[in-house]
Amino acid sequence: MSPTDINNQSDVIAQVTNTLARLGFLSTASNQVDVVVIDAVKAFQQERGLVVSGELNEMTLRSIEEARWKLGDRSLSYNPQKMIRGDDVATLQTRLIEMGFNCGRADGVFGPRTESSVKEFQKSVGEKSDGVCGPATVMSLVRLTKTVSGGSPATLRDNAHRAVRGPALANKVIVLDPSSDALDGEIAFDIAQRLEGRLIALGVTVFISRSAAKVPSDSERIDLANKATADLVISLHTDNYKNESAHGVATYYYGSDLHGIHSVVGERFAALVQREITARTDLLNCRTHAKTWDILRLTKAPTVRLDLGYLSNPGDAARLADPQFRETVVESLMIAIQRLYLSAENDAKTGTLRISDLRRAGIRKD
Repeated sequence: MSPTDINNQSDVIAQVTNTLARLGFLSTASNQVDVVVIDAVKAFQQERGLVVSGELNEMTLRSIEEARWKLGDRSLSYNPQKMIRGDDVATLQTRLIEMGFNCGRADGVFGPRTESSVKEFQKSVGEKSDGVCGPATVMSLVRLTKTVSGGSPATLRDNAHRAVRGPALANKVIVLDPSSDALDGEIAFDIAQRLEGRLIALGVTVFISRSAAKVPSDSERIDLANKATADLVISLHTDNYKNESAHGVATYYYGSDLHGIHSVVGERFAALVQREITARTDLLNCRTHAKTWDILRLTKAPTVRLDLGYLSNPGDAARLADPQFRETVVESLMIAIQRLYLSAENDAKTGTLRISDLRRAGIRKD
């Protein structure tokens, strides 16, 4: 929904601007969309890791609604029919993680793992273990400091989980999520199929989130990845811009500087993908970025979105139309995937690892 579309909904505008004002993005609330409000929306989107457009679209409106809640504003509990979302939940999750309680990712959604962690925390401080984060639980959280040392508990857990799963790709589950957009759907699907064949040959269980005919929604893609208990999710896309001079490759992983949280494995894999592709192709390095998009935030497995150049740029478009270039991209992704699971002593300089090296390291047997 654009600012023009929403301009007549004064009650929604008033709530949005009131929240933006309380968060420091506006000096005063308003009941209409003007240049100042649009700039405030852009600043909010930038801070939250959203697409910076100035539009009050569905994701931005939901993020603004979530941002208005601070820990202690309301009681938090698990409701499977309508799960509570908000900054207060993200703060609760972050505090629990810091103290060593495994509630999964700090995604701002009060789910069953968060409820279980709240119960464990309540039991540890002698409170009624009902899983409801009310005033007494909030006060206990505020009083206590970090009880875990030696590094971030989330980082330690992610690294331990990766070590337990081992370096071999056999028996791992990878979900490939190609774009369904009319402009790049064919390119993304072709790359996904090429990558699927390579991964299956290594014993990986692969799911592609869509078929040539079926176009699932974002929530259906997320649900597929979560039900598959994926080890890794790769979302394949291209980009477009009004100025055809924009070009290059970028990767995105889940992270929020505002809450000081990020996907440890997702960030590492994003860096590996970015480095391998830019080392093996002449695509401009547009770096890795932390974002809070739903596909990154709500997918339980480490998830990376890859934007493989700009179709609005003649050079990038010509590269992506070349089957040999797509093969190079697939080779880059294969090496990045396998480097993710290599031990440090078997790792190699970016752009130099080959399939023969993987055989010697015991990653491949063929």
